[in-house]
Amino acid sequence: MRSVLVAALTALIVSLLSTPAVVRLFRRRGYGQEIREDGPSSHATKRGTPTMGGTVIILATLIGYGVAHLVVVGQPGRGPTASGLLVLYLMTGLGLVGFLDDFIKIYKQRNLGLRSKAKMIGQTLIAVVFGILALSPWLEDFRGYSPASQHISFIRDWEWLTLPAVVVIVLIWVIITGTSNAVNLTDGLDGLAAGASMMVFGTYVVISFWQFRYNCTSYAVAGCYDVRDPLDLAVIAAAAMAGCIGFLWWNAAPAKIFMGDTGSLALGGLVAGLAIATRTELLMIVIGGLFVVEALSVALQVAVFRTSRRRLFRMAPFHHHFELAGWAETTVIIRFWLLAAMCAALGLGLFYQEWLTAAGGG
Repeated sequence: MRSVLVAALTALIVSLLSTPAVVRLFRRRGYGQEIREDGPSSHATKRGTPTMGGTVIILATLIGYGVAHLVVVGQPGRGPTASGLLVLYLMTGLGLVGFLDDFIKIYKQRNLGLRSKAKMIGQTLIAVVFGILALSPWLEDFRGYSPASQHISFIRDWEWLTLPAVVVIVLIWVIITGTSNAVNLTDGLDGLAAGASMMVFGTYVVISFWQFRYNCTSYAVAGCYDVRDPLDLAVIAAAAMAGCIGFLWWNAAPAKIFMGDTGSLALGGLVAGLAIATRTELLMIVIGGLFVVEALSVALQVAVFRTSRRRLFRMAPFHHHFELAGWAETTVIIRFWLLAAMCAALGLGLFYQEWLTAAGGG
């Protein structure tokens, strides 16, 4: 538990105190956000606000993780793990793809960075490497567990359904690219993605620590969890949650800095990585329900327009629909945060109810 608290406290301090310095640095260098031309007119005043603030969240998470392991150095079984390092690789790799996208936007002074095909290639390379390594027998522990499994998972593996490794890698690619793009689509209002991500990571702190507390290695009873490195995943989730909190202090409306694709792709990748490593891929759809709804709004908008030449929403992602309907930006943000909190609470409730049932207590 100490490592989880140290990771959170360290990441919070790094994020909270370093963000103003990053704001000043990016302003001096002219790293300002370009605004989509077809967006709400009220967003025009945001042009020039420093972007790429996601670098703060990534660094805060990495530093928090590192400091937490320095504090527990020498304790058996408490060093960096394969699952933890792979999830951090996924976050950092997708953050780099987002950084390239943001930098091109700044350099070319336009709202379009990497071409969609180039961005997808980058996401695919990162995701496929993650999938191959996560299933690799080289990274199996003494029980034969790898960071990812070849089973479909809701709250735990469905043991009766074993998939070929190639199929699992394709599914991992779908999960990672889908989640990272969903968070990216959600990042359209001040603090919306950071606040929602904070809630999702907070949920995964509880889930992964619970899996550690009732892991089959040390607590082999009904309802225990066969997860490779749950405590290390709790450390990462805590660091990311605190990093988002510190960043949100400066990103809340009116934002002093935006996370950019650097942050949204990284956070989406981290959510996907935690879901895969904790064997809760399908539960993630509930926990991150806001991200799912935002992505679906875009898919439905495109599908309806292509078939009927009419728009389902005034603008997609659909947080802009409510802005154009007359809601104040802060009203949209707060209500969407409430939606994100309800989704996270529902997911956590389903997780706990399943444990009660599996343990014979409900």
